[in-house]
Amino acid sequence: MNEVLKAMKERRSIRAFKPDAVPAELIDQIIEAGLYAASGRNHQGSIILAVTNKELRDRLSVLNQQIGGFPEGMDPFYGAPAVLIVLEDKNWPTSVYDGSLVMGNLMLAAHSLGLGSCWIHRAKEEFELPEYKQLLKDLGAEGEYVGIGHCVLGYPACEYPEPLERKPNRVYYVK
Repeated sequence: MNEVLKAMKERRSIRAFKPDAVPAELIDQIIEAGLYAASGRNHQGSIILAVTNKELRDRLSVLNQQIGGFPEGMDPFYGAPAVLIVLEDKNWPTSVYDGSLVMGNLMLAAHSLGLGSCWIHRAKEEFELPEYKQLLKDLGAEGEYVGIGHCVLGYPACEYPEPLERKPNRVYYVK
C-alpha cells in the first residue's frame, strides 16, 4: 500500500504521552509538512507557534483546562511535551479550512516519524486573550490571527489505538 495512504489509515489520536522531549529535528520536519498544506488561493496565511518551553506549555494547559471547563489539575494536552499551535490570518475567508489542512499535515507527519499526536481545541479562545495576542506580537507575528488548534506531540505512553470501523453510507457516487 502507498505509504501516504497507509499513514492516513493508521494514524490515531494519542491521549497519553511520555515526558521525553521530542528532538528539534523531528519538530522541524513536522512543521515543514504543515507549511506545505494547501491553502485557499495559495495564501499561506497560517503560522505555527512551536512550544517546547515547559513553563509556557503548562500555562497554556491550565488555561485550556479552564476554558474547556475540565476538572482542576486535568491536563488537556495529555502530558505531551511539545505543542504546535496553528493560527491563521483572521481576515482571510478560508482561514479555518486552511488551518485545518495544516493540522492534518502535522498529525500525519508526526505519525510517519513515529510520534503520537492529538488535535486539541480552544486555541481560538486562548488567542483572543490580550496576553496571547501580545505573545504573538513579541515573537514578531504581525497581523491578526485566529487560533485553529493545538497539535500536541510526543512519544505515546499507551497502546496504539486500533482503528474503529468506518461508518457506512458516507459516500455517494454520481456517475
